Order: sequence, then structure tokens, then C-alpha cells
Amino acid sequence: MTTISPKKNQRLTVRDIAARKGQTPVVCVTAYTAPMAGFMDAAVDVLLVGDSLGMVLYGFDSTLPVTLEMMIAHGGAVVRGSKHACVIVDMPFGSYQKSPAQAFENCARILAETGCAAVKLEGGVTMAETIAFLTARGIPVMGHVGLTPQSVHQLGGYRTRGKSEGEADSIVDDARAVAEAGAFSMVIEGVVEPVARAITAEVAVPTIGIGASAACDGQVLVAEDMLGLFGAFTPKFVKRYADLGANVTAAVEAYAADVRARRFPGTEHVVSPKK
Repeated sequence: MTTISPKKNQRLTVRDIAARKGQTPVVCVTAYTAPMAGFMDAAVDVLLVGDSLGMVLYGFDSTLPVTLEMMIAHGGAVVRGSKHACVIVDMPFGSYQKSPAQAFENCARILAETGCAAVKLEGGVTMAETIAFLTARGIPVMGHVGLTPQSVHQLGGYRTRGKSEGEADSIVDDARAVAEAGAFSMVIEGVVEPVARAITAEVAVPTIGIGASAACDGQVLVAEDMLGLFGAFTPKFVKRYADLGANVTAAVEAYAADVRARRFPGTEHVVSPKK
């Protein structure tokens, strides 16, 4: 097993990530703001500015209302807040599906206005032409197959995919098409373990699992899920490494009690005139 280490003060690149196939697993976590990016940057390989920010930060029921402008704003913040990790930004729903030309225009804008290294887009066989169009024109693409949240209505909800033989074969075909079209890596989300394992063994690019398989070439989690900062429900595939939400609640309760008892601000927190 080898680890790709960038030179001092140099970011990991898409080529570094692509070279991790079958090597030390790629560590990926979502980030939406500069402070959170800064906290996580040194420990991870990839900071993914996911369109999941629509649910985590904005309270939407799905990722569908997220706009290109929102992704640009948060993508730029994460780039500015980090120094080491490869930053990848999700393409939001409706910004790339119409045509390869539309996808190129919007992906080019994401790269130019955020400074990120690559974009991520959902879809398999149906998006292969677009991925090939983008990569041929210098835009690095991370694919996304399996459970694709932007297709949640078509898929009938956030259910695990690949349980039937036909569906499993379709997901493998999608992964194969994404890799052959030129994606440098791909996310495999919400599929039964044997399917994710089979895809990882077959495709030549790194696979990043979420609710998939430990055999994937890397893993990604939503930071707020793993830190206990989002929602009472924890999906099966999430391991909570902290319960920071409870800490936030306790801290604010202590602050409120101090304010109401006039313990805060104290003399050390105010400016008094010099004698």
C-alpha cells in the first residue's frame, strides 16, 4: 500500500486521486463552509462540496432546489478555507443534463469561479457522452452511480439499490460507462455490498463508497452526519465519530443562563475607561 503525499504547501490533484486505485483508501468528507474545510483539510484527501448542502444547510427536503450559484458560493468558500485536500464540487440538478454543451458551460463556470479541481455529476450510461465531452475539453469529472439523489423521484425514494439481478447489472453497466467515458473516479452510493465490490474490482478508476462496500478504493461521509450535527436519524451506513450537536446545545444553554443571570458579560469582557 502506498500513500500519495503532495509537496509541502501543494494540494492533492485529480491525478493523485486517480493514482490511488487499489492503494491506500481515499478519505473524502463533505464540506460546505471555509471554517469546516479548515478543520478537516489536513486529515483528508478530498473535500467534496456536495449538493447535500441543500438539506444540511438550507433545510430542503431533497437536493433538487440547489442552484448553480449556491454551489459556486460554497465551493469558493471551501477552496479558500483549505490548503491540502483536492476540492471537488457537485453539479446541481438541471445544470448539466440538457446537453454536453450546457454541461461544459456550467462546469467551466464552477471551475473558474471557485478554483476547485474537479466537478462531480450523477448518472451512468445516459451521462457517458457528456462525461466524454467534458473530459476531452479539460474538465476533470468524478462520476456518481447507484443511488443518485437527484433522481430520487424516479427511483422511488432513497432505497438501497442493486437488490435484483437486473438492477445490479444496470448499475455495473453505469459504472463501466462512466469509467470508459473518462471520469477519474466515481462515487458508489447506496448499493448492496456485492455490487459495489464487483464494480471496484472491474473499473480502472478509484471508487468512493457511501453505503456501499469496504472494498471500495475510498469512503465519503457527510461531515454533519459523522459529527452529530444534522438530524436525529442516523443512516445505517454512517458511523458517528462525535456528538457535537449535544455540545452546541449545552454551550448555548450555558450562555443563555449566564446572560439571564447577568453573569455575562463580566468585567473582563467589557472595555472600561482608563483612570
